[in-house]
Amino acid sequence: MAMMIVKDECTSCGDCQPVCPTGAVLKKKGTYIIDAEVCTECEGEFDEPQCVEACPVPNCIVEAA
Repeated sequence: MAMMIVKDECTSCGDCQPVCPTGAVLKKKGTYIIDAEVCTECEGEFDEPQCVEACPVPNCIVEAA
């Protein structure tokens, strides 16, 4: 599974990008996205996805369906 940024909720603050241990968070066309092929949900490294922990907007970063 991977995490996903809800585009309509994202404020493009960028807080999620530097905390991602796999470099899966990318800036694209003024907003942020998560590369599902690279995202590991921080399994094996942290108890919670670091992007979710860093994001100031509730429910902006969710598990991809």
